[in-house]
Amino acid sequence: MTRTRTRWVLSRPGGDPQGAHVYCFPHSGGSPGEYLRWATRLPAHRVRAVQPPGRGSRLDEEPYTDMAPLVDALVSQVAFEEPYTLFGHSLGALVAYETALALRERGLPGPRALVLSGTAAPHALPVRPSLRHLDGPELAAAVERTYGPLPAGLHEDPELRDLLLTSLRADLEIVSGYRHRPVPPLSCPLTVLGGSDDSEPLDGLGAWRTYTTGPFDLQILPGDHFYFRECPDVFFALLDRVLDRPLDRPLA
Repeated sequence: MTRTRTRWVLSRPGGDPQGAHVYCFPHSGGSPGEYLRWATRLPAHRVRAVQPPGRGSRLDEEPYTDMAPLVDALVSQVAFEEPYTLFGHSLGALVAYETALALRERGLPGPRALVLSGTAAPHALPVRPSLRHLDGPELAAAVERTYGPLPAGLHEDPELRDLLLTSLRADLEIVSGYRHRPVPPLSCPLTVLGGSDDSEPLDGLGAWRTYTTGPFDLQILPGDHFYFRECPDVFFALLDRVLDRPLDRPLA
């Protein structure tokens, strides 16, 4: 496999031609543009931002509301360029994990490693209610109660707010409908990251340990759910170490 279809995966020029590809999966309501900016902080690697329907330049496409068809479409449309690592934050971590399973089920080359951030392992996830019935202001209020404040500009522009909340509502529907399915563990190294001030329970993050037979690391960084925005220097230094580490052992 030597190419990807650009409507699903975005990238910027640059990066070390000999470096590994890092496919980054966005959080609920997240934009692939945030990951594209990571390329300047990870020059030894080639950052690829996954862009599902309903966000970024695909904002006019109908977003997925269920994990299985999203992952099936992604794996059918994207040729992951080797060697590669999958990174996902929050919802993106679950999508990255399910993508690794789907690749294995199809007999396709899997990631050299998984880096999962900001969410508990599937069997340890709390049950979250569906928010599909809420309108724009009600949904915005519910999201802020659970995940923290939305950008101030969204409250000042109802049209933009409703447009972005359409994809966010779909993402939250994926979260509320997602259920753990027991399968054999993966064999690649698995690193789990979290913020020290995040509400995500530490034991939920540690519960990922059983999802691989390979090396496992749990790293807690200073900050809240979006710790990588609060302390980017600490985060990128760690991520660079994770991406460069030998595959047969955890971080030193």
